[in-house]
Order: sequence, then C-alpha cells, then structure tokens
Amino acid sequence: MGLLDELRAALPEDLLITDPDLLAGYQRDEADLCAYGRPAAVVRPRETAQVSAVVAIAARHRIPVVAQGARTGLAGAANALDGSIVVSFTGMDRILEIDPVNRIAVVQPGVVNADLNRAAARHGLRYPPDPGSWESSTIGGNAATNAGGMCCVKYGVTAEYVLGLEVVLADGEVLRCGRQTAKGVAGYDLTRLFVGSEGTLGLITELTVALRPAADESLTLVAVFPTTAAAGAAVAAIAAGGVSPSLLELLDQTHLRAIEAYQPMGLPTEAKALLLAAADTGTRAAADLSRIAALCEGAGASEVYSASDDTEAAALLQARRVAHPAMERFAADRYPGGRGGLIIDDVAVPRSRLVELLDGIEKIAAAHNVPVGVVGHAGDGNMHPNIVVDRADPECVRRGQAVFDEIMELGLSLGGTCTGEHGVGLLKRDWLAHEIGPVGMRVHRAIKQALDPLHILNPGKVIP
Repeated sequence: MGLLDELRAALPEDLLITDPDLLAGYQRDEADLCAYGRPAAVVRPRETAQVSAVVAIAARHRIPVVAQGARTGLAGAANALDGSIVVSFTGMDRILEIDPVNRIAVVQPGVVNADLNRAAARHGLRYPPDPGSWESSTIGGNAATNAGGMCCVKYGVTAEYVLGLEVVLADGEVLRCGRQTAKGVAGYDLTRLFVGSEGTLGLITELTVALRPAADESLTLVAVFPTTAAAGAAVAAIAAGGVSPSLLELLDQTHLRAIEAYQPMGLPTEAKALLLAAADTGTRAAADLSRIAALCEGAGASEVYSASDDTEAAALLQARRVAHPAMERFAADRYPGGRGGLIIDDVAVPRSRLVELLDGIEKIAAAHNVPVGVVGHAGDGNMHPNIVVDRADPECVRRGQAVFDEIMELGLSLGGTCTGEHGVGLLKRDWLAHEIGPVGMRVHRAIKQALDPLHILNPGKVIP
C-alpha cells in the first residue's frame, strides 16, 4: 500500500491534506532565505494516537516527518522537505487541565500561548514565558524551540516551566516523561532533552507546565539614549546594581523609526536607542523603577520618563511586540516588489559584554553597507540584529550573509551563543557546530542516532 493510501486508511478524511494549493501554505516558517520544499501530505491530528499512527507509517516508508505549530519560528526549523509528511498541531489546541493547587496546566501542543495565559488568569495564575509572538505562537512550538520572551530577564525561558511531556518517538511509540510534582529527580532528565530539540528527537503531543501566581502591580519606564552603547552600559549597571526588572528591552533607532512608520505612537525616533524597563514588585515597584531610572541617567540617558498609567504602559509594550512586522514592512518599503528580506540573528552574550556586541554590530553593518536594526532582550544579553537585504540581488544577499556570520563570530568571541531563543533550525547549523565543537557534535549525533535511527524526524535541522 502506498504512503497516501496508508494515511487515508489510518486517519479520518478531514485530517489529511493533499491538495497542492493547500500544501503550499505549510512549506515554511517565518525565517527568510531558508530552504524549504513541498510536502507530500499534511496531517492535522486531534489526538496522540493519530500522531503515533502517522509516524509509524512514515517510519515504514522512511519518509521525513516535520512537526509544525503556528509557523512563527525564525530559524527554518519548521520548514518542510520535498515529499515529507507535515504534522500540523494547530488542531490539538485543548487546555486539558488547570490545577490551581499544584499550579500546573496540562495542554495539547497547539494551545496558543496567550490563550493559556488568559485561562490561567481566571485562577489568579499565569504562564510566564512570553515570546513576542505570544498571541499566535503555540506552547508546543515554544517548547520545541525552548522559546524565551520579554520577561525572561526575571522569569526564565520555556524549559524552566515544562515539567512533563508526552512524546511520539520515531517508531510511533509514545513516551511519557517528567512529572507533575514540585520536585523530582528520578532518572535522566528526558523532558529537558526534548525541550529545544526542534522536532528532531520526537513529536510533543502533550505538555505539563508550571504556572506562577499573577504578578504584582507593575510600573514601566522608558529611557532614551544618544548611543546604543550607552544603553548597553545602562543594562550592565542595572544588573550590577542588584535590581531585578521584570522586563528590560532595547530598541535601536532603525527599529524606532520602523515601528513609528508601521504603527504611529509618538516614539522618540531621533533617539539612537531606547530602553523599556518594568518592575512588577507591587508596593516596591516605584522604588525599584526609581533606582533603574537613576542608573540609566548615570549611564548617559538623555531622558527618562515613566508610563503615566496602565494604558500607556501597554502601548509601550505593544511597540516592542510589533518590532518584527515593522521591520518586515521596512524591508518591503526599502526593496519593493517582494524583494525585501530579513536575516534575523539571535546572538546572546554575557550582560557584561553587551556594549562590545552593540558597538561591534554597528561597525560590521557600516563595513558592509547593509542596514541592520537591533532589538532584543537587553536584560539577558539576547540581541536580535535584523539584517535587511534585497532578495533579488545576489550580491546584497551575500553581504547580508557576511554580516550575519560576522555578528555570530563576534558573539561567540564574547563568550556568547549562536541562539538565545529562536533555535538552530536551518539557519544556524554551522554555527552550532562551531560553538559546541567536535565532541559536542559527536554527542548530539549519538543522541539523534539512538532516538531516530532512520533519521526521519525533521532531518537536516539542528545538525546536518
């Protein structure tokens, strides 16, 4: 029996997509300039048994399987291969349980991050990881890439909240790992192994995640700087000063102007950089914010002002959240006719080296005459240089790639990493090998071989 015949026999008719026009919509995530192919079929399962059946069929036929969530990724990890089976988890979108006593939620992978937060809020709880795409990205995709977000500076990344998983392995078997208890150290930490593995070791079909009490009252400020390096110096001063902001984000002038053009809100577009900071310490928030303001002024801020109310604070946060679509518009306007593209870096360095990173990025961009806008989670040293290129001009793309590589090299030389939160995918495979070295790559390949000996699970991603 052929592949499609087996899939039709194993699945309800409405879960299988083979129409070529519809398949085109499942070819790639939001990473620009990464290769992708046309899948043979897309499956939109509703339960784990269906995922298991699909993977078992794929294993028999030795057909690649690519897991997809909302396809908001920025490293090509969800890109389809020619002839592959795409398993789209958007139909597995149920919140199975919220337990306010144990402060956990059990969810299917297609649950949208913001929807989980809204459901948790009804119990006085929240799910802290908050990627910029939280209104559309899914918990399964967040776990697959170990996504971060704007509050990571205080609350950490996805891996710190995933307590347990249900995973379909490469032969179709179902593994349950982790726990629902507050403590537990039995055996190898298989849960952490699968979080961040980008669908190369198994397909996540259920997650148990930790919830936290709703945050105390939060206050927000904006600090305006004459240089990005001065903003970086302020970040180092805040870290050294013992203050724990719940959010500390940097926007450079390119982003400020792009955001203002995309969604006018009165941002200071004459500034070279802006820091957005928040403190959610309730009655101590005003004092904490005052301390942050003083440290920003000491680092050279030309202006510091606090949000007057929750509405203004939400508007400032929204400005940060629309940074990516604003830069997409910037690229489209600069190179019209569908030519504008973005290569998005995701380098993270120790906070003490942030000034060197920001200075270095500016010099690299100038040397290659390529527009680069820098935005990111300054509080944890994770910057996202957005490199603007003309897709139709091979020389422009070559220069953009050179900028990308030089920023990566700079970040690693500063003691950093090639990806702080977007994952490796296709975009950063070579840089992962450079970062972890031959021994690290040998261990990665050994784990892949042990769990996916046929190499059918998202092949070519993370490691060649």
